[in-house]
Amino acid sequence: MRLVTAHLPPLVHDNGPPGALQELVDELCRRAGLRPATQFVPWRRALFLATSMPATAIYPLTRLPEREKQYCWLVPLYEENYVLLAVRGQLLPVDAMKNKRIALLRGAAQGVALRELGFSRLVEAASIDEVHRFLLGGMADAAFGERRIIAASLERRRAADGQFETSPPLSSTTAWLAGSLDFDERDIALFQRAWDSMRADGSQRRILLKHKLS
Repeated sequence: MRLVTAHLPPLVHDNGPPGALQELVDELCRRAGLRPATQFVPWRRALFLATSMPATAIYPLTRLPEREKQYCWLVPLYEENYVLLAVRGQLLPVDAMKNKRIALLRGAAQGVALRELGFSRLVEAASIDEVHRFLLGGMADAAFGERRIIAASLERRRAADGQFETSPPLSSTTAWLAGSLDFDERDIALFQRAWDSMRADGSQRRILLKHKLS
């Protein structure tokens, strides 16, 4: 088994201390008796690998109806909240933002959610840092992403307090650990037992609290 993911701080880091979801998945695999290698790639590439290569798991993956039959869904990891981010003074009511250019991560499931809400001018970026470069460089009017990932990106860029503002959450989803279709019911049961033990002994909550995600 191998894991594929992308650099999505503070949830997943490709260098330095592990992010919150990395710690959860590492402990989950340890309890399941597995030691998979992790490959960090752009998110769209991660999606491709998990649907084309055997014994490949991916996280954090949003569960959507159109994805239901493309993956084996192993464990729900984390509740996500998606918001709009804009330079202060440029964030309008949601209906007024629908004709604006909105930057988001390429391959992100939230593009579907935005289109369903009536947003049509979506600007896709290869990484979360590129999302913010588009925003700061004037190639997008606002960014859309998971609230804590956006906050971490701004912190790394040392954005001045009050320089940006965010909307209330426009959508909330669950991030999953999912696998390629050669995972079976025994694999699901193995991961679920490991997850149940983490919840029962409090380790799942402790990891989230450590990263200020609970």
